[in-house]
Amino acid sequence: VQLQASGGGLVQVGDSLRLSCAASGRTLSTMAWFRQALGKEREFVAAINLSGVRKEYADSVQGRFIISRTNAKNTVWLQMNGLKPEDTAVYYCAARPVAGLTTSRANYYYWGQGTQVTVSS
Repeated sequence: VQLQASGGGLVQVGDSLRLSCAASGRTLSTMAWFRQALGKEREFVAAINLSGVRKEYADSVQGRFIISRTNAKNTVWLQMNGLKPEDTAVYYCAARPVAGLTTSRANYYYWGQGTQVTVSS
């Protein structure tokens, strides 16, 4: 399984950005986004189940970020609105072949290479 993330960049405070992650190799039940700021541990951002009905968000992004997916293309997106400087990080997509949303990075089997998001004030 390979995950290819893209869409990062340099934006201003309040701007929006959309990340995408394409998975190849097999259908993945749960897909998620994590992020890692410089000098900090990787943290959970959002997760979505296979049907796209169940979603979970970190408190810090609830109401600003939206996770979605299309199973036809095995792709997950992260729409990020109202970006803040504290959203600056490398964003990683992650996936696992079993059902059940989880915020723990240890439960995700597959990881993408990461895409940098920088929010400038």
